Amino acid sequence: MSWSSRLTELGLVLPPVATPAGVYLPAVRSGSLVFTAGQLPLVDGVLAATGKFGAEIDPTRGPELARICALNALAAVDGLVGLDAVVQVVKVVGFVASAPGFTAQPAVLNGASELLGEVFGAAGAHARSAVGVAELPLGAPVEVELVVELC
Repeated sequence: MSWSSRLTELGLVLPPVATPAGVYLPAVRSGSLVFTAGQLPLVDGVLAATGKFGAEIDPTRGPELARICALNALAAVDGLVGLDAVVQVVKVVGFVASAPGFTAQPAVLNGASELLGEVFGAAGAHARSAVGVAELPLGAPVEVELVVELC
Protein backbone atom coordinates (compact mmCIF):
# COMPACT_ATOMS: atom_id res chain seq x y z
CA MET A 1 0.00 0.00 0.00
CA SER A 2 1.27 3.48 -0.80
CA TRP A 3 1.46 6.19 1.86
CA SER A 4 -0.98 8.29 -0.18
CA SER A 5 -3.48 5.43 -0.06
CA ARG A 6 -2.91 5.10 3.67
CA LEU A 7 -3.77 8.79 4.14
CA THR A 8 -7.01 8.24 2.24
CA GLU A 9 -7.77 5.14 4.30
CA LEU A 10 -7.30 7.22 7.47
CA GLY A 11 -9.59 9.94 6.11
CA LEU A 12 -6.76 12.47 6.02
CA VAL A 13 -6.17 15.04 3.32
CA LEU A 14 -2.89 16.88 2.96
CA PRO A 15 -3.42 20.63 3.10
CA PRO A 16 -1.87 23.01 0.58
CA VAL A 17 1.79 23.68 1.40
CA ALA A 18 1.96 26.68 3.72
CA THR A 19 3.46 29.82 2.25
CA PRO A 20 6.76 30.53 3.99
CA ALA A 21 6.67 33.42 6.46
CA GLY A 22 10.20 34.42 5.45
CA VAL A 23 12.97 33.78 2.96
CA TYR A 24 13.16 29.97 3.01
CA LEU A 25 11.70 26.90 1.34
CA PRO A 26 9.02 24.63 2.87
CA ALA A 27 11.28 21.59 2.30
CA VAL A 28 14.73 20.87 0.89
CA ARG A 29 16.21 17.62 -0.38
CA SER A 30 19.82 16.73 0.33
CA GLY A 31 20.79 13.34 -1.08
CA SER A 32 18.31 10.79 0.22
CA LEU A 33 16.95 13.06 2.96
CA VAL A 34 14.25 15.73 3.00
CA PHE A 35 14.31 18.38 5.69
CA THR A 36 11.15 20.40 6.25
CA ALA A 37 11.01 23.92 7.56
CA GLY A 38 9.21 24.29 10.87
CA GLN A 39 5.48 23.91 10.32
CA LEU A 40 2.89 25.70 12.43
CA PRO A 41 -0.64 24.49 13.25
CA LEU A 42 -2.16 26.31 10.28
CA VAL A 43 -5.61 25.30 9.07
CA ASP A 44 -6.71 27.02 5.86
CA GLY A 45 -3.89 29.53 6.35
CA VAL A 46 -4.95 30.50 9.89
CA LEU A 47 -3.38 29.42 13.17
CA ALA A 48 -5.62 26.92 14.97
CA ALA A 49 -4.56 28.52 18.28
CA THR A 50 -2.16 31.12 19.65
CA GLY A 51 -0.46 31.39 23.00
CA LYS A 52 1.63 29.29 25.35
CA PHE A 53 1.00 25.92 26.90
CA GLY A 54 0.47 26.23 30.61
CA ALA A 55 -1.05 29.69 30.16
CA GLU A 56 -3.46 30.49 27.29
CA ILE A 57 -3.44 26.98 25.79
CA ASP A 58 -4.75 23.97 27.71
CA PRO A 59 -2.11 21.21 27.51
CA THR A 60 -4.78 18.70 26.45
CA ARG A 61 -4.96 20.52 23.08
CA GLY A 62 -1.27 19.91 22.50
CA PRO A 63 -1.40 16.60 20.65
CA GLU A 64 -4.14 17.91 18.31
CA LEU A 65 -2.11 21.02 17.45
CA ALA A 66 1.13 19.05 16.97
CA ARG A 67 -0.78 16.65 14.71
CA ILE A 68 -1.81 19.57 12.49
CA CYS A 69 1.84 20.66 12.31
CA ALA A 70 2.91 17.16 11.28
CA LEU A 71 0.25 17.00 8.58
CA ASN A 72 1.51 20.35 7.25
CA ALA A 73 5.07 18.97 7.27
CA LEU A 74 3.93 15.93 5.29
CA ALA A 75 2.34 18.31 2.77
CA ALA A 76 5.74 20.02 2.37
CA VAL A 77 7.41 16.64 1.78
CA ASP A 78 4.69 15.65 -0.68
CA GLY A 79 5.02 18.95 -2.52
CA LEU A 80 8.74 18.43 -3.00
CA VAL A 81 9.17 14.71 -3.73
CA GLY A 82 5.81 12.98 -3.32
CA LEU A 83 4.84 11.23 -0.10
CA ASP A 84 5.22 7.78 -1.63
CA ALA A 85 9.00 8.31 -1.96
CA VAL A 86 9.38 8.22 1.85
CA VAL A 87 10.93 5.05 3.30
CA GLN A 88 11.49 6.24 6.88
CA VAL A 89 10.72 9.15 9.15
CA VAL A 90 14.15 9.79 10.65
CA LYS A 91 13.71 12.71 13.05
CA VAL A 92 11.04 14.99 14.45
CA VAL A 93 11.94 18.25 16.13
CA GLY A 94 9.21 20.09 17.96
CA PHE A 95 9.21 23.50 19.58
CA VAL A 96 6.57 24.16 22.22
CA ALA A 97 5.75 27.70 23.37
CA SER A 98 5.82 27.19 27.12
CA ALA A 99 4.76 29.30 30.07
CA PRO A 100 7.16 29.26 33.03
CA GLY A 101 6.99 25.90 34.78
CA PHE A 102 5.41 24.03 31.83
CA THR A 103 7.40 20.82 31.32
CA ALA A 104 5.07 18.57 29.30
CA GLN A 105 6.63 19.31 25.90
CA PRO A 106 6.96 15.58 25.08
CA ALA A 107 3.21 15.06 25.68
CA VAL A 108 2.43 17.88 23.23
CA LEU A 109 4.68 16.38 20.55
CA ASN A 110 3.12 12.95 20.94
CA GLY A 111 0.36 14.09 18.58
CA ALA A 112 2.88 14.51 15.75
CA SER A 113 4.58 11.19 16.52
CA GLU A 114 1.27 9.33 16.70
CA LEU A 115 0.16 10.73 13.33
CA LEU A 116 3.41 9.61 11.72
CA GLY A 117 2.93 6.13 13.19
CA GLU A 118 -0.63 5.96 11.87
CA VAL A 119 0.46 6.94 8.37
CA PHE A 120 3.79 5.11 8.04
CA GLY A 121 3.51 2.23 10.53
CA ALA A 122 6.97 1.00 11.54
CA ALA A 123 8.54 3.39 9.01
CA GLY A 124 7.12 6.24 11.08
CA ALA A 125 9.21 5.38 14.17
CA HIS A 126 11.71 8.20 14.64
CA ALA A 127 14.13 10.01 16.90
CA ARG A 128 12.65 13.17 18.44
CA SER A 129 13.46 16.35 20.31
CA ALA A 130 10.78 18.28 22.21
CA VAL A 131 12.02 21.75 23.11
CA GLY A 132 10.28 24.34 25.26
CA VAL A 133 10.66 27.90 23.99
CA ALA A 134 9.50 31.34 25.11
CA GLU A 135 7.94 32.40 21.79
CA LEU A 136 7.21 31.03 18.32
CA PRO A 137 6.44 32.82 15.04
CA LEU A 138 3.03 34.51 14.83
CA GLY A 139 2.30 33.51 18.43
CA ALA A 140 1.96 29.83 17.49
CA PRO A 141 1.89 27.37 20.38
CA VAL A 142 3.85 24.61 18.60
CA GLU A 143 6.09 24.12 15.57
CA VAL A 144 7.22 20.81 14.06
CA GLU A 145 9.90 19.94 11.54
CA LEU A 146 10.66 16.56 9.96
CA VAL A 147 13.60 14.75 8.43
CA VAL A 148 12.58 11.86 6.19
CA GLU A 149 14.60 9.35 4.19
CA LEU A 150 13.68 8.64 0.57
CA CYS A 151 13.95 5.47 -1.48
